[in-house]
Amino acid sequence: MDGNEQPFPPAPKPGPVSDTPSADESQLPEKHQIQEEEIPQPVATIPPAPLCASPAAAVPATMVAAPSPRFNAGFKWFLFITLALLVVCGVSFAYYFLSHPDTQGVSVVRMEGTMVTGEFYDDEYIGSEVVGRDLREAADDPLVDAIVLRVNSPGGTPAAAQEIIGDLEYAKSRKPVVVSMGDMGTSAAYYVSAHADRIYANPDTFTAGVGVIWKFSDISRWMEKEGYNVSTVKSGSKKDMGSTSRPLTSDEEEYAQKVVSDSFETFISDITSQRVIARSDIEDGRVIRGADAVKINVIDELGNLNDAIDGAKRLAASRSKPSLPGLPS
Repeated sequence: MDGNEQPFPPAPKPGPVSDTPSADESQLPEKHQIQEEEIPQPVATIPPAPLCASPAAAVPATMVAAPSPRFNAGFKWFLFITLALLVVCGVSFAYYFLSHPDTQGVSVVRMEGTMVTGEFYDDEYIGSEVVGRDLREAADDPLVDAIVLRVNSPGGTPAAAQEIIGDLEYAKSRKPVVVSMGDMGTSAAYYVSAHADRIYANPDTFTAGVGVIWKFSDISRWMEKEGYNVSTVKSGSKKDMGSTSRPLTSDEEEYAQKVVSDSFETFISDITSQRVIARSDIEDGRVIRGADAVKINVIDELGNLNDAIDGAKRLAASRSKPSLPGLPS
């Protein structure tokens, strides 16, 4: 014994079995008579193990919970789906870079048509919000190193140009922005282009055309000849200024000229602040061929869209090189 075991009491030895009750047993009532088969036999029981079991005691195998088959199956599916997504993403990236080797790292944003404010575009017009959104998305895209703004526009409203300039400046603060001009990049389109880091154009691209114009039509004499008459009730003397049913008054012409002159001053001052251009070279509002524009710094270089993309890559590479003390950046 180790001290924890307890001895069992000795089992009583059974006496001789007799079918006839003894004299004493016959005197007892039936309910007090003890039947031999009802006497419980001693059963050996194992005392419970101590509460503080030995650390070295082996844990029965039946106490280890087997892993759930459902959990294993779910985890396998999770791994399979994750690996499949990684493979798909890898193939997609590989396909993109292999199918666009020329524009790798460069986003081409298009500004084609007459510029107006708003979020729409068609064959004739381009909305400022469309161009602005594309510029900002490219600026925030970590896979884009530089942006090329492809311009093919005769211009548009000053307000549309100013909205696009705001988004172009946002993009330029994050990565290089280069302009590539197609057939035309004049007036308000050049207003926008002047804010880029570099401008490319073809030898016969029409550019510059810096100026503001406000047109008024007068068909009053034709209406009088045809017998048309228009009556106007207005709150101010200039409220119907620009109506085709009458010519401008001298006061209205003076006011219109002031609006145009103020807008032009903002226009040309902004351009000359962005580029080293003599005001006298562009203030007459004429369009200039690309071959002549490069001579007076209206554009930077002659070239097509691919040349602009290559130039944008070079700018991005030069900016990404770390500059060390004592070494040129």
